[in-house]
Amino acid sequence: MNKLPLNIDYSSKVVVVTGAGGLICGDMARAFAKSGAKVAALDLNEEAVKKLADELKAEGYICEGYKANVLDTEALQEVHKKVLADLGPCDILVNGAGGNNPRATTDNEYHHEAINGGKSFFDLDPNGVDFVFKLNFQGTLLPTQIFAKDMVEKGKGCILNISSMNAYIPLTKIPAYSAAKAGISNFTQWLATHFAGTGIRCNAIAPGFLVSAQNKALLFNEDGTPTKRSAKILNGTPTHRFVDSDELLGATLFLCDDNSASAITGVVLPVDAGFAAYSGV
Repeated sequence: MNKLPLNIDYSSKVVVVTGAGGLICGDMARAFAKSGAKVAALDLNEEAVKKLADELKAEGYICEGYKANVLDTEALQEVHKKVLADLGPCDILVNGAGGNNPRATTDNEYHHEAINGGKSFFDLDPNGVDFVFKLNFQGTLLPTQIFAKDMVEKGKGCILNISSMNAYIPLTKIPAYSAAKAGISNFTQWLATHFAGTGIRCNAIAPGFLVSAQNKALLFNEDGTPTKRSAKILNGTPTHRFVDSDELLGATLFLCDDNSASAITGVVLPVDAGFAAYSGV
């Protein structure tokens, strides 16, 4: 991230970002810090968020890294106490922790094309499916229960959830992840309504297809050409390109700013290079 897409002043805000040890939410944490915020970077990977915090502090910004399990209420309560002591009460919560799991993924797109010995729909591990739902849904619900209390007391605040293009139309092979992210979009609208009288806004972004270290091998062959699945994604995107993680930052900074987006709550904003708009024809 070389420059900020928007110059919004967050100098009076404390921003809590879960999943900040990863690419997308790590970039979000950096953007908020460079916009003046005091950032609490949370992740199960303590080493990653401590490294992020050290890098930002070396550049003159305010960021603290905390080990946090978004599925453990007691652990989140302890982290909340530390954030209060170190930075102050939360003004903005970014629920970025989430992800998929191979145990909840099929090997074939269509059942009649089932691969011999591969994992079919009937072979999905119920525990794997349960893990994906917990990680994405409860991993959003529990941090909100802990940190949104600060916002209720202040009478203002913002929650930003991370949905997905899978929430609009499910992708093949990943039924649990698609359904869980659809739940996040619905939950975003529910939260926006529930907190409407408190001064708290709640929105979400739905990132398009990004290339990261984790999925690069799935999207590109060794010679750099797109894989079969990657080619389908690009052919289904009218701009014929992937989304860069930096391109999520403008929407993030905009939706979390009370001045710019004061009347925006309950929306799920696609940042997808046009994927959701294209019918394929």
